Amino acid sequence: MTPPPASSPPQSSSPQPSLPRSSSPRPNAAFRRLRGQLSPSEFAAAVRRAAREIGEQVSCDARYIGRVESGAIRCPNYAYERVFRHMFPGRTLTDLGFSPREAVRGRQPWPAAQTIPAAAPAPNAGPGPGHRAAPAEDGDPPRRPFLFQEPVGGPGGRIGEPEAAAVEEAVRRIRLLDDRHGADSIYPHTAQPLNAAYALLDAGARRRSIADRLYAGAGELAISVGWLAHDSGRFTDARAHYAEALATARVTGDPALEAHAFCNAAFLARDAGRPREAVRAAQAAQRAAGRLASPRLLSLIALREAGGWAWLTDRSGCERALLRAQALFSRGPSDADPEWMTFYGEAELEGLEAQCWSALGDWGRAVEHARRAVALQNPHFTRNIALFTTELASDLLADGAPDAAAVAAGRALELMDQVKSARIRRMLDETARVLRPHGRNLAVADFLARYEAKG
Repeated sequence: MTPPPASSPPQSSSPQPSLPRSSSPRPNAAFRRLRGQLSPSEFAAAVRRAAREIGEQVSCDARYIGRVESGAIRCPNYAYERVFRHMFPGRTLTDLGFSPREAVRGRQPWPAAQTIPAAAPAPNAGPGPGHRAAPAEDGDPPRRPFLFQEPVGGPGGRIGEPEAAAVEEAVRRIRLLDDRHGADSIYPHTAQPLNAAYALLDAGARRRSIADRLYAGAGELAISVGWLAHDSGRFTDARAHYAEALATARVTGDPALEAHAFCNAAFLARDAGRPREAVRAAQAAQRAAGRLASPRLLSLIALREAGGWAWLTDRSGCERALLRAQALFSRGPSDADPEWMTFYGEAELEGLEAQCWSALGDWGRAVEHARRAVALQNPHFTRNIALFTTELASDLLADGAPDAAAVAAGRALELMDQVKSARIRRMLDETARVLRPHGRNLAVADFLARYEAKG
């Protein structure tokens, strides 16, 4: 389970870079006043309830509230912003004590940070010549060598709260960008943040609580980078990153990180054509997640197992896993749901079930569930909308409806201006190839003309 050299943690003999520590965060007194007499845990529960009321999913906990109130989070991501605006109607981010998003763009977001040096452009890493650069914001894809900064430790090499928060924020930023834009433009720039996270582990933190956060954060960062590799079609890299995360989980005895690593490994194994390994990895994830109290996590893992059984053409095994996934999902969200699971809602459940029926050749059921996945998807998850729409097109075509397939493929093609995912692009390319014999159909001809025009 040796990770690729680009993402391996530096040896302990490597010099530890240092920079002067920037000014301390300014506490968010306005947000603290809004909490009133509620404890941080009670207020976090209120945030989660408000999120469910508007169809958002945030894994807010007392630590997140503490980071907001301390000023470590100067501006929330878009999901949290929508929830806070729902909780406090008529108030702006400034009213809530946050800095305006435009004031946060382009600044060093971490208290002790070093800007990642420019690197030579990687293939397919970004827009080509002639692209007009625009100011980047949290929801924009990277237009120059990555948006993250490298955590380097405080004076004297001390590792503390700012460095742990830096690693955690890197994970959140990657996930936000991937949700909106896919992996291709992000993955080439993730080696340095990952190396830096493991360098911090090697340097060591004096406080056990900080060390635990660093290990969990570095493992989650490895999984996030592994997912970007997976979605970019770099399966060998993804396997190595997931192995790195699993090793980190085993070192620290972290069941949540272990479950996440095995869950993603199961998904990768299925896509890489190793369905039996997918089943075994999903079952290992279930054993790790059994020590947690998150039915939603167990539901997602059951779907990973179902996918493995479907690709093995074991219909009964797949159906049993699907029934288990649905029953667990119906129990609703829990305070123990991991933060990384914000993407997992009813739309994802429907989409993953559609993939199972497609693998089993039951195209009618695949179409039914793929339609629901598209209709239920939160607009924030642009990449998933493109994915499920492309899958719907493929299922419609296999079900004998080339005109409807062309319409769906056309909608997915429009989204590819925003989403850079080699996996989705290959799926769309295959749909276009299979549609070509139906070129006399007006809807098909229209799609193929637009597809060819986009190159």
